Amino acid sequence: MRVKRKYPDGLRERAVWMVFEIREQTGVRTGSIAGVADQLGVNREAVRSWVRQAEVGGGKRPGTNTADAQRIAELERGNRELRRANDILKAAAFFAQELDPRLPR
Repeated sequence: MRVKRKYPDGLRERAVWMVFEIREQTGVRTGSIAGVADQLGVNREAVRSWVRQAEVGGGKRPGTNTADAQRIAELERGNRELRRANDILKAAAFFAQELDPRLPR
């Protein structure tokens, strides 16, 4: 299910690109996010999170990239479903033993 986003993807990509360009040209990391955010009329924290995610995705910063996070969430969801099914089967086996005394305990 796709989440509706406040800012279009093109704006996100452009903001991240601008921050990286400013950092590359000036060699200074401080102030680049605030400058780009003010220039584009976007919240500073939004730009900061986009840049952070781009750095993680590019291997410049440690963390879990988007594809890995989605895969982990998918695996955890499957794990929950399997545990639930296992609990149901255990309960069914318990009640089967209660109803039929010939079954081994």
